Amino acid sequence: MDATLRCKPLLLAAILCATLAACGGGSGGGNGTASTATPTPTVIPQAPGAPVQTGDAATDGYNWINFRRQQVGLSFLARNALIETAAQGHSDYQRLNNTITHEQTQGNPGYTGATLPQRLTAAGYRLTGSYVYGEVISAAGQTSGFYHAEELIGAIYHRFVIFEPAFRDMGAGAATSNNYTYFTADFAASGGYGPGVGRGNVAHYPATSQTMVPTNFFSDSEAPDPVPDRNEVGYPISVHGDVTSTVTVQTFTVRQRGGADLPTRLLSNAADSHTPKSAAAIIPLAVLKSNTVHDVTFTGTVDGIAVSLNWSFTTR
Repeated sequence: MDATLRCKPLLLAAILCATLAACGGGSGGGNGTASTATPTPTVIPQAPGAPVQTGDAATDGYNWINFRRQQVGLSFLARNALIETAAQGHSDYQRLNNTITHEQTQGNPGYTGATLPQRLTAAGYRLTGSYVYGEVISAAGQTSGFYHAEELIGAIYHRFVIFEPAFRDMGAGAATSNNYTYFTADFAASGGYGPGVGRGNVAHYPATSQTMVPTNFFSDSEAPDPVPDRNEVGYPISVHGDVTSTVTVQTFTVRQRGGADLPTRLLSNAADSHTPKSAAAIIPLAVLKSNTVHDVTFTGTVDGIAVSLNWSFTTR
């Protein structure tokens, strides 16, 4: 899996706001030869209001990402045909070249642009004024778009991109060869950001009262590895501000209902360069107990404004 997020604030020269890079399902690194090993299938929960599977990986991935975004109160992303052209072209490029990468090499089969902005421009989507764009990639021996989207949301550095509140548009593409599917989701807003969550606010995941939350995450499947000293850990818990916001953490804890705080690893920009300044997360260092209510507390600031949140979710 791969993820990247960049933005340009209004009236400023193009600057790097956040960069997320990750790779899984391949040989590691930003550019890798795809492995044909089939991962352990993710069980897709039958959550209330979940979309109906169509069998088209790009459509199902798009629908599942919007379903999860709306669960946490984020805006619905419009399906943009130009962005979809860029995403499909990049999935085709990876399939044709048997690689997992954000970068394309001119002269290779299926080349549509070296970088995501170039591919968006080639497809006719212009980044102007105040803009933000991002990309996540999953490659696995699974054809389900629900599977790819849920895997990407579970991988914390990818989740930071998918749950960026400022996006307005999205397009997805998928290409399959030898029972191996390359799924690409591209996101953007141009000529102004999406509605976002507003100054001093954050969205959080899992959502309040969400049920059937996974108990675990395999940290080694994501690179950079968010928990370098172990593989199977608890499911990540995160907060997400607008791309122009700064989130600082004072306390961020999770516990079983009636129990003590669980040991976690904190991801924040102050201590982890792969975490954007507009988000933060904790990863429990042990698998969460199944069929159990977990209580979360977050205190900190967003753009200097004090924020205090308490919510709960239930594992499956």
